[in-house]
Amino acid sequence: MQILVSGTQPDVGEALRSHVDKRLQSGVTKYFPSTMDAYVVFGKEGQGYRADCSVHVGHVNQAQAKAGAGDIYQAFDQAAERLEKRLRRYKCRLRGHHGNEWLLPDRLSAQIYILAPKADEAPEKFQPVIVAEHTSYIHRRSVGEAVMQLDLAELPVLTFRNGGNGNLNVVYRRPGNHIGWIDLVADSVTDGNADTGN
Repeated sequence: MQILVSGTQPDVGEALRSHVDKRLQSGVTKYFPSTMDAYVVFGKEGQGYRADCSVHVGHVNQAQAKAGAGDIYQAFDQAAERLEKRLRRYKCRLRGHHGNEWLLPDRLSAQIYILAPKADEAPEKFQPVIVAEHTSYIHRRSVGEAVMQLDLAELPVLTFRNGGNGNLNVVYRRPGNHIGWIDLVADSVTDGNADTGN
């Protein structure tokens, strides 16, 4: 497994890289031996440190975990423990899903934008400022697999193509740790005109 370790503010030394490599090699490959890559990013957070861990499991699933602590090693160990716990739960769930974690993209992609917070006084024609963007692929999954991926990657929302009916669907995290599910169904069109409800 290839592991990339970087720091946005603290200097990541060889001892920390070795610790990360040893922990991830043993913890991640225990559940998914064919994992190809992992990324760990360290950052300063107030008086302490933050560790963000991400590993690719299969072709389409990504597991993520993060933690903060006063000591950089402790921050990483907590994040690695959360990551291993997610991978263990995910592996158990997959046993009942016949290995569908190796799904390929459904030839759909979505452009994801991160917008700057709006100003207190928005002008009449407000145009949000894009501060970051990237492309994400939309995969064919069952609703259960989508919820697993939502948990595995700590995502707030996930768009996917429903394996059962082919519709675009969205699962999202609701207050109280509940999961919401939106099944997007195209309106039926009659004689070339959409029904407007009038």
